[in-house]
Amino acid sequence: MLNYKRYRRNPVIDYPEREWPNKEIEKAPVWCSVDLRDGNQALIDPMIVDEKIEMFQFLIKLGFKEIEIGFPAASQIEYDFLRQLIDRRLIPDDVRVQVLTQCREELIDRTFEAIEGCKQAIVHIYNSTSTLQRDVVFHMEREGIKEIAIKGTRMVKERAAKFPGKIILEYSPESFTGTELDFALDICTAVQDTWGPTKEEPMIINLPSTVEMNTPNVYADQIEWMNKHFKNRESIILSVHPHNDRGTGVASAELALLAGADRVEGTLFGNGERTGNVDVLNIAYNMFSQGIDPKLAIERVNDIIEIYERCCKIPIHPRHPYAGKLVFTAFSGSHQDAINKGVQAMRERQSEIWQVPYLPIDPADIGREYEPIVRINSQSGKGGVAFVMDTYFGFKLPKGMHREFADVIQTISEKQGEVSPEQIMQKFREEYLDQKEPIHFHKLKIDDLSGETDSEFDTRVTVLYTDHGKEKSFEAVGNGPIDAVQRGMRTEMGVKIKVLDYEEHALQSGSNSQAAAYIHLLDADDGRVTYGVGVSSNITRASVRAIFSAVNRLGLGK
Repeated sequence: MLNYKRYRRNPVIDYPEREWPNKEIEKAPVWCSVDLRDGNQALIDPMIVDEKIEMFQFLIKLGFKEIEIGFPAASQIEYDFLRQLIDRRLIPDDVRVQVLTQCREELIDRTFEAIEGCKQAIVHIYNSTSTLQRDVVFHMEREGIKEIAIKGTRMVKERAAKFPGKIILEYSPESFTGTELDFALDICTAVQDTWGPTKEEPMIINLPSTVEMNTPNVYADQIEWMNKHFKNRESIILSVHPHNDRGTGVASAELALLAGADRVEGTLFGNGERTGNVDVLNIAYNMFSQGIDPKLAIERVNDIIEIYERCCKIPIHPRHPYAGKLVFTAFSGSHQDAINKGVQAMRERQSEIWQVPYLPIDPADIGREYEPIVRINSQSGKGGVAFVMDTYFGFKLPKGMHREFADVIQTISEKQGEVSPEQIMQKFREEYLDQKEPIHFHKLKIDDLSGETDSEFDTRVTVLYTDHGKEKSFEAVGNGPIDAVQRGMRTEMGVKIKVLDYEEHALQSGSNSQAAAYIHLLDADDGRVTYGVGVSSNITRASVRAIFSAVNRLGLGK
């Protein structure tokens, strides 16, 4: 039996005055990428310096203005990496590198040595504050933990005063989600008082969900409580750093923004310790899907995937939101049908607003292709097959024909699984376009009888065809070519047929355009019905070919 009694609920705060549920995200936060620190330390095969430089430059290209590059005081490779960025002048003037260090003097000294020559940097200090870590790791009371933060802040301030560039302090009460709120506020205020930030020169207070311990609404309550209780709030940039232990990192970050956070630290695709950091791209694309500028250049997701997989050696999950290979596909027949109708409606209405069922954004807007949207398997329905025929090959099948052809494709999919668009088109040719036996239409001559007063019909046709390989012809009259051909086949071949419906459309534009015609035909003897399809540069010939196709499909030419 699952021993759930070993665990207890993490406490929630009593906070009925919360206001965040009534708010909406209206703008992008300040983004800080921690791919080169938090993300890199979680890799099985960490990036080498050249890969780090490539990733750093790509993050700048994406639009990140704050990038945590590592823990240079604790790692020689991260120290060397930072020195290359500075010495080779690879840091743009509008980009701030962020360096992490514990509140220890020798590490802070080494950190300032590493950033020498940097025009502006964020020095990020932290110490763990949670009830559990105070008990089992540090064996210290609140005052001892607070003193660590105060001393660390004082050491950074002393060195910042002598530093020729600009230093911004960031403080994180690590394991904030497991820290009593009154103590979290107390230690952050102590750091704030020691540093002395102003509205013009603010500091960053980062409240990390180092380990997700509860539902996202609880994190939002914690963030809003802190946001409302900070003194001199205008002197603080309130940052969050959610992890994904409960699988709700994105939700936690979004609710934290509602609760007053100004800044989000995270990684591309959510790489990080354990189940990962918050996925910055997921949040940014979520904003984009709501008509909000995410302030990141993320319109070419395939480029982001390529460099991420190459540098991090981690594949993107096929169901990853927005970036996964399968997220813009639809196997379900009802989904495929809805997508088909949504795209058709967009075209007909010439709408500038994207509204398609099951597709929250237009894949083309982020560099994805329409090609993989609909994939056909045994679960697919009539709408999906019709969508493939239209999107890939330009055949707009009549609605009544959807089920008939879908049943043909489903027989294949039940045997082999997924059916490719090429296979679907090949089967369409076999079933409709190449139905030329036993009777095969060759030529058509049309005469206009409208000036002949003794005729009740306005059209005469002469049809040349082969019947089981033998050349034959017939002449017939009717009200239009289709009616005349139908009457002639009844008389000359003895087939009792009736055209129930007829549709046509152009397959492509230009001088070489062809037309497709669809005939819905009834066998008057036994009531069977089927469709025939014909293609020709002449719409009348396409229609006659469609009639012959349907007659052959019904087996009436035998």
